Amino acid sequence: PRSTGDVRIVSRRMIRPSLPPEQRPEPEPEPESIHLTPWDLRMITLEYIQKGVLLPNAIAAGGVVERVASSLARALGRFYPFAGRLAATSPQPQSLAISLRCSGEGAEFVHAVAPGVTAADVAASLYIPRVVWSFFPLDGLLGADAVAGSRPVLAAQVTELADGVFIAMSLNHGVADGTTFWHFINTWSELSRRSVGGSSDDDVVISAPSPVFDRQWFLDSCPVPVPIPLPFGTVEDMVGKRVPQFPPVHECFLHFPAERVKELKAKANAEMAGTATTTISSLQALLAHLWRAVCRARRLAPEQKMAYYLLVGCRGRVDGIRASYAGNAVVAHASTASPAGEILGRGLAWAAWLLNRAVASFAEASAREKLARWPLEPSFSSLPALVATARAMVLTGSSPRFDVYGNDFGWGAPVAVRSGPANKLDGKATVYEGRGGQGSMALEVCLAPEALARLVADEEFMSAVATPG
Repeated sequence: PRSTGDVRIVSRRMIRPSLPPEQRPEPEPEPESIHLTPWDLRMITLEYIQKGVLLPNAIAAGGVVERVASSLARALGRFYPFAGRLAATSPQPQSLAISLRCSGEGAEFVHAVAPGVTAADVAASLYIPRVVWSFFPLDGLLGADAVAGSRPVLAAQVTELADGVFIAMSLNHGVADGTTFWHFINTWSELSRRSVGGSSDDDVVISAPSPVFDRQWFLDSCPVPVPIPLPFGTVEDMVGKRVPQFPPVHECFLHFPAERVKELKAKANAEMAGTATTTISSLQALLAHLWRAVCRARRLAPEQKMAYYLLVGCRGRVDGIRASYAGNAVVAHASTASPAGEILGRGLAWAAWLLNRAVASFAEASAREKLARWPLEPSFSSLPALVATARAMVLTGSSPRFDVYGNDFGWGAPVAVRSGPANKLDGKATVYEGRGGQGSMALEVCLAPEALARLVADEEFMSAVATPG
């Protein structure tokens, strides 16, 4: 076994999808392929999505690892393409086309132990201990690396702690976004929960909706019926020069109780009264609160601009995309910037209004136009390029609407959610629903060590944060 810090890998294996008997073809046909859309392809240069949940009650149950592995196989049966592999072809010289080959080869499953790590080490600490990063598989891989090395597009790791279990998943960002990521975990956890009661019926009806992999709704705007040819000879040409790691960051996890979120929203809207008809949302008020605090923590000069980047989900905004669509349907559309002096001097409402306007500027027609144009001028998401463009910025991903704490694998609801080391940079903020529900929220914030120390010592900012534990 190989040791990684305080985490020791016990075993690795490939979990193949479990299909109901009536869905098992004999003989097995040639695997189908899903041709990736522009929204998929532009994310393939990012690292895998990595999220996981802490289950303190599972450690005493016995048989946790095998039960989770079995239910993962059943979840893969429902999300069959995620048990496949990314494949590249060359439709013409100096051209590359990437598809998801539905081969059923399986997802990687890692069993690890960390007997020196407790649930409190993970959940009750303001600062996130670096050992948490070792709970996640496929670390350091870009989505495109799965093409070159035929690596799995999905991997899971179950880490047994001293008094709990951490279940983590890594999913290739070139095939899915955060909505699909949590849809898979919601399905997986429900299948596991039902199996705890003794059920092993592969065709059991669950509340999680069936995933929709069909890309036909893209027909009006881009050539998805065939692979999109990219003007690159190799995957490495597409990825470009590998850049060194970002400067080190520290992370903290911050809980904002529902009453504090309501207070921030009320304050922002009260400040807006008489000046605009816009209503500031709870999330916009919270993120504005963060934006202003990061300005103070970085000690920016009043004239220095600070940018805010928001990812905008297209389900419900672009016609034809099903709510359970399994793919990427998110764009880095909403961005705004303002001098630090204005962000701090003009109050919470001003910062929240800037975020509100950025999101409101999303237009379906523009999104479809960019989709149609992308194959002619392909571009890819690049965090190093983003940092180079706006050295003082905050980037928010994920959503408080994702069902995190409903993921009961059969041993009670999670007590914490954490992310892995992928795509971490100074200014990254990941937003989650709060553990208490009812409008509470949480933020996982990455900043340079000195700036983060000042952020958590900022009385104005921390007055809205609940005590860890």
